[in-house]
Amino acid sequence: MLDFTPVRSREKTMAQLGSSLTAADLRRLTNEMIDAMLGMIAESQDADVTRVIDDPEANDTFAAASDDVQLAWTLGHVIVHTTASAEEAAFLAAELARGVPRREGRSRSEVPWQTVTTVAQCRRRLEESRRMRLASLDVWPDQPYLGNVYERGPGGGPINAVTNFLFGLSHDDSHLGQIQRLAEQTRAARLGREDMG
Repeated sequence: MLDFTPVRSREKTMAQLGSSLTAADLRRLTNEMIDAMLGMIAESQDADVTRVIDDPEANDTFAAASDDVQLAWTLGHVIVHTTASAEEAAFLAAELARGVPRREGRSRSEVPWQTVTTVAQCRRRLEESRRMRLASLDVWPDQPYLGNVYERGPGGGPINAVTNFLFGLSHDDSHLGQIQRLAEQTRAARLGREDMG
């Protein structure tokens, strides 16, 4: 999987990290990311998906309700959140690749996390996200407009289609530790309870 450490430590910009990547590379990286997440929840059971665990990393700055910003995330919540963000990045990247200038606003759709209550739903959400992200790469022209860029913020460098797609994978990557921790802690809580019964 791609190492985003140089971007997080400000040694490289996302544009520099992605400068040699192609749509085929983004396909491979997407599959690796989804496979990693599926692996992390491979031993999870339905009770683990909605179990509330103390989550110091809970911080959803884009939450629909202000009460939900610091809400402890369930495993289902983090799965739908991270997939929605990566899909948004992928669909905006497809517009950039087609030469469409970046417009203000969001292109985000997130499954209500409260409705994701089973491991099967988490797996379906991840596979659906894989399908949607890979499909977004299918709409890229054979010669994408990689000179079609916008500025995301000061010091971030120009953002083109590849870079924008990478922001979604980077967001996924930033939640891998949280997914792993929640999967392990909910499983431990379940097994501890079963041992006591």
